[in-house]
Amino acid sequence: MRAPAQPRRRPPRRLLLALATAFAAALAYVLTMLPAPAATPQSLPAAPAAAQADVTGNATHFDGLGQPYGGCGMPQADLDSPDFVALNVFDTPGDYTMYPRPVPASQSSIIGAWDNGHNCGRYVQVTIGDYCTGTNDGAPGQPFCRGGSWTQDSYDGATLTMLVADSCADANAWCRDDPNHLDLDTASLGHFTQNGAPVTGLADHWNNRHVSWHYVPAPGYTGDIKIGFLQGAQRYWGAVSVSHLPNGIHGVEFYAAGAWHDAQMNSDMGQSFILDPITTGGTDFRIRVRDVTDAYVFGGRTYDFSLPASCSGTCAAAYTGVTYTASGGDGTTPPTTPPTTPPTTPPTTPPTTPPTTPPTTPPTTPPASGGCSAAVHITSSWSGGFQADVTVQNTGTRQIGGWAVRLTLPSGVQVSNIWNAAVDTSAPATTVRNVSYNGTLAPSASTSWGMTLSGSGQDLGTPVCTASG
Repeated sequence: MRAPAQPRRRPPRRLLLALATAFAAALAYVLTMLPAPAATPQSLPAAPAAAQADVTGNATHFDGLGQPYGGCGMPQADLDSPDFVALNVFDTPGDYTMYPRPVPASQSSIIGAWDNGHNCGRYVQVTIGDYCTGTNDGAPGQPFCRGGSWTQDSYDGATLTMLVADSCADANAWCRDDPNHLDLDTASLGHFTQNGAPVTGLADHWNNRHVSWHYVPAPGYTGDIKIGFLQGAQRYWGAVSVSHLPNGIHGVEFYAAGAWHDAQMNSDMGQSFILDPITTGGTDFRIRVRDVTDAYVFGGRTYDFSLPASCSGTCAAAYTGVTYTASGGDGTTPPTTPPTTPPTTPPTTPPTTPPTTPPTTPPTTPPASGGCSAAVHITSSWSGGFQADVTVQNTGTRQIGGWAVRLTLPSGVQVSNIWNAAVDTSAPATTVRNVSYNGTLAPSASTSWGMTLSGSGQDLGTPVCTASG
């Protein structure tokens, strides 16, 4: 399940928090009136900056990332941590409408903690709080913990550091009414510790608890960033994901045509960006990265890498990691000129502008044997909803550049959330199209996308798949 909610603290806790805040302010004032201590030969180091205050919200859990990517644009197998969370995409209390993603600037007031992907790759320190003795089912328009109360037990205080890797946009109270809601990977519930010892049985004593949490730097960080091309990437569509980040990611810049340019984020997958090569039609790329503070990672270090040979047409794997050469940074000036050596695989006659479609020589007419198929698999269900994964396969003998799947939903069933695909509102009925990174499929190749639906009827019939050149 995915969703957020407004924290429902009990009045005594709010009172204690207010008293503690007032006391801290008074103490700070008194301390400012005291004379400064004399310097000593072995003075203590400066105190670290105050830690970010915790926020408290409801917490749910879900069974792993969708395929092939989570909301941040990384496959689960390539995450830096086995413990990960999803943040709320929208902050729309009482409003369970599906809005565009990324949320446009004109609707910035409804942006949730996901922040259009800008919190991807960050870490959160999560502390287990009270459990609910009543009903805490995330029903739209209903209070949390109905008919019960928030109660302490032996799991309160257990902690775990977790990676932001997914998003929660479901049409329920958790994901819409509670801005501090966290959706935790189910397997991570067995990884919490308390007083240095692992806790057991937390998943069996859950009932959608409260948790408190705040952002922290990447724990025990060493090394440098990682870069990988996404499925469908090629010289004219340089889709990459950047991971192993010391402090999140807010942007990527690429060097092309003699200047630096801001890369476009791949939808709202906050670790994935679309690059142009250093020279038009080439396969060599150069980037630098900005972290969550908008500072350049490692002082503006630049990373040079090439499209791998396995992606000579397009990258077939969900994620193809690359090696790179890092230079500059850490106070030095990043290089501002392209490499003196030409791209390793320059085109024989590079076009002056890249074609508008990814293939270098797209077919002028669809192949007679072109086509695709779609298969639906119900992967999980709960009261009032279920999740379905859909596999799309190229059944023709020529590469396709896009696909559309038309669904026929039972009465009362609606799509709540969708990933790795997009609903085409201009098409009839429920038509779902590929997104930018998974439309190109070689013969017999396949891709997957998923959705959650509200309603009880799970017979989605036989979807109709249409391929485009």
